[in-house]
Parts: sequence; structure tokens; C-alpha cells
Amino acid sequence: MAVLRAAIFAALFFLGSALTAFGQDVTLTSRDGAVEISGNLLGYDGEFYRVDTIYGELTVDGSGVLCDGPGCPNLSAFVAELRLSGAPTIGRVLMPALIEAFALREGLDLERENVSDTRFVYELSDPENGQPRGRFYFHLTNTDEGFADLLVGEADMVMSLREVSRDEAARAREEGLGDLTDARRSRVLALDALVPVVAAGSAVTTISTPDLNLVLAGTIDNWVDLGGPDAPIAVHVHDPSTGLGQSTQQRMLLDREGFAEGALTHADSLSLTEAVAGDPFALGVGSRSDMGLTFELALTGACGFAKQATRRAVKTEDYPLTAPMFLYMPARRFPKLIREFLAFTLEPAAQLVIRRAGFVDQLPEEIEINSQGDRFANAVLRAGEDVSLEDLQRMVEVLSPLKRLTTTFRFEAGSARLDAQSRSNIAQLARAFESGYYDGRRLVFVGFSDGEGAAAVNQRIALRRAAAVRDAVVTAAETANMERLSLSTEAFGEAMPMACDDSEWGRKANRRVEVWVR
Repeated sequence: MAVLRAAIFAALFFLGSALTAFGQDVTLTSRDGAVEISGNLLGYDGEFYRVDTIYGELTVDGSGVLCDGPGCPNLSAFVAELRLSGAPTIGRVLMPALIEAFALREGLDLERENVSDTRFVYELSDPENGQPRGRFYFHLTNTDEGFADLLVGEADMVMSLREVSRDEAARAREEGLGDLTDARRSRVLALDALVPVVAAGSAVTTISTPDLNLVLAGTIDNWVDLGGPDAPIAVHVHDPSTGLGQSTQQRMLLDREGFAEGALTHADSLSLTEAVAGDPFALGVGSRSDMGLTFELALTGACGFAKQATRRAVKTEDYPLTAPMFLYMPARRFPKLIREFLAFTLEPAAQLVIRRAGFVDQLPEEIEINSQGDRFANAVLRAGEDVSLEDLQRMVEVLSPLKRLTTTFRFEAGSARLDAQSRSNIAQLARAFESGYYDGRRLVFVGFSDGEGAAAVNQRIALRRAAAVRDAVVTAAETANMERLSLSTEAFGEAMPMACDDSEWGRKANRRVEVWVR
């Protein structure tokens, strides 16, 4: 029986839903018989039909029509289905953990069927009668293949470790999938980080971000240049076809063309961490969530700052190499059960599941100013001609009665556009406003800048960015009662740097808008 069920799941996996893969003739007739629509059924989500007609694709409320034809679904036995393809880092641990928690909350039985090493299915069913309610089909490939599957209709959502490329977005529009660059077409499920890792016992414990760039590019190839032994550096990275490999290239190589000649590439994190852990002269770039037996090098700079990928540093993006984990979805109405699952992924209960699964959640935390002594100490150390004692005193006076939220906003390099994590933070804070979570409280949007350029100019830019973020959150919080909130803006320019300004990574960490509450 188990073999038969596995065979059935495998057939469904490879063929997909028959309604989705092969349009079948249907006729939808209004209950009074006055309106009749014929065409090929593209899908049914338990509530609405999608039909390809001579007038184009139409979405019809199933409660108001009768369906006739070979393509008509069995309404009493409807099963919500979702096909996911993409990054194993998301599909192997994170998504199963969320599905299991969702099933538990909904009181549904859950069963997993492994079809192959890279394909498996979760079935959610009614515990009373065993009737299936939903199926989640997983195809573990990589981010590139996930988008390819979406574009050819073999997947409904993409598990991605990077943002959609321009070419993928253009092809998606051509295929009628909507604009995947639109904030509504993607969701940041959780946060991870790229971390430089070494074997246990390494003499080197820190590395500057410029030096890491040079190691990955092959310009620095001996440990002696990093303060270690006279031995060649064995560079280990994720394969460039994977989302982690592409993120490493985009975030760390900057304007350089590719990894060092002879760099060893790996298809997954397990292979990379095992190789690095077994070689005392290896240096790899891996995932914070899957470091295995390797050890993380702190990122530092000429100014003395050192950052590690702690949970709080990743959540605030104070660590400069955070890596959001995305779900990309087309402009399509999903079945009710799938929509309920997607809504669940935003809830506090789901954020706890994400944390327990080893990833960084997005649940806002409030940090007392007394717990931020290192940040203020750095501000004092970096004070000089452009940042006066009076500037620091004013900053402490304004912020002392407040608590810092871990919800931070940063901008893409050379752009006024918020980065992916920050765009997710806009939606998250807007939902909190709408729910009334901050009613009766004071929130201050505080802008900071990097140290390049004139201090007065940086101060003005920081204030404009703070106002822009505040306005974006207010605009997104469409149903919030803003009269119950006290919102203001403030800016301190380059007064409290988070990293050294000697690299683009450090400058990006310093260009930010924080939210402080009372």
C-alpha cells in the first residue's frame, strides 16, 4: 500500500495537477441560466474557477455557477495543492517545520511521503474521516531551477535565497505571472546570513571585509597575509548555480568578475562545511544556519569594529551580510488552505517555529539602551571633527528614554530604494500598526548615515530617509488609526556608526533608519 501511495504521489509530482497542466473543456452557467461561459479550465481553488475563454482568462465565483464538462472538479472532495521548487536550505528544514506547525494549529493530520532524494510531499487530512485537505509538493533543486520551474508551469512558488533577476522578472511578465519585483509577489520567510568559516583551531579569528573580498577573488592567497601561518588558502564557496553561491558573488565580490581560480565549489552546505572542517588551511563562505563543525570569523575593519552573525545582529542587519530567505509567488489566487498557511507564516507563533528551526525570525524585539553600550562606546571612539561632544550628548538625551526596535531599514547600494529585508520590515511594521499593537505609544524614526561627505549634508540625508521610511509605513498601514500613534523623525547623521567606512558593506551598515519606541 505504501509503495502504491508513493507511486501515486510521484505521478502527481511529475505531472502536476491535471487541471493546471492540461486545460479541459467546461461550461459555467449561472444558477438562473441567464449567463453561460465556456472555455478551458485552468484551475479551481475550492472557491473560484479560472477559465481560459474567448474573452481571455476569467475568474468566476464558484458559488454562483454550475459546472458542466469533463474538466469540472469534484467539489465535495477538493484538495488544495501547492508545488514548491527551489533552494534546499528552505525546503529541507524551514518549510517542513512551518507546515507541521500549521497542521498542528489547524487540527489536521500530517503525513510525509518521500518520492526521491529531492522530492517529497506533505499531505494534510481531516482526522475524523481521513479526507485529504491539502498537499504540498516539494522539489529541492536550487534557486535558478526554482524560477525555471515557475516559468514553465511546473511550480506554483519559488523557494529562493536571492531576489528575482531582471531576466526572470521579464520572462514572468511575458508568461502572465505578474510583476515578481512587486512587493506583493514575494515574502521574506526568515533571515539567514553569509559567514566566513574556518576549521577548529585556526590561528585567524577575524577578517576584514576588504580582505575577504580579496581572498574570494584570489588576490590574497596565503594565510600569512591574514596574520596566520605561511600556507596557501583553500577557498570553498557554494556553486554559482545555487542561491547561496549567487548571493556570495553579489554581496562579497562586488565589482570583481568571479571567484578565485581553483576555488572549490559545493552544491550544498553540508559538503562545504565538512570540507572546511577537515582542512586547517581552508576558508569558506557558508550559511549561518548550517555551519556544521566549522567556526565563524568575525568581520572587522581598520577602525576596529568586529561583527559576528548573532541572531540580533542579523535581525537588525547590523551584521552586513544578512541573507533573506524568500518565497516568490505569481499573481494568482491560491486555494483557501494555502492562503491560510501563508498568513500563518507571518504570525508570532510561526516566528517562534522559525527560530527553533535554526533561522532568524522577524518578530520585533525592544532593546533597552543599557543593552547597547557597545554601540554608544563606538560612537564616542569615532567622534572627532565632524561629530562633536554636543552631537553625542543630544543623541543620548533623545534616545535614553526610548527602546530600539530590531526592525531596521537599510538601502540598496547607490539607491534610495530599501533593500529586500527592509521592504519586508515595512509590511511587518504596517501590520503591527493596523493591529493596534503600538496604540498609545511614541515611535521615533531615526536616520543615520555613513561618514563619507560633509557632516551637515549627511545629517540632512539621514533625516530625509527617516521621513521616507515613516511615510512608507504609514502608507502601507491602510486600516490603521494613526490618531492613536505618535510618530516623529530624528537624525544623527554619522554619529553612531555600526561598521567601518572602509568598504561598501560597512557604509551600507551605517546608512540606516532605526525605530525607537516608548
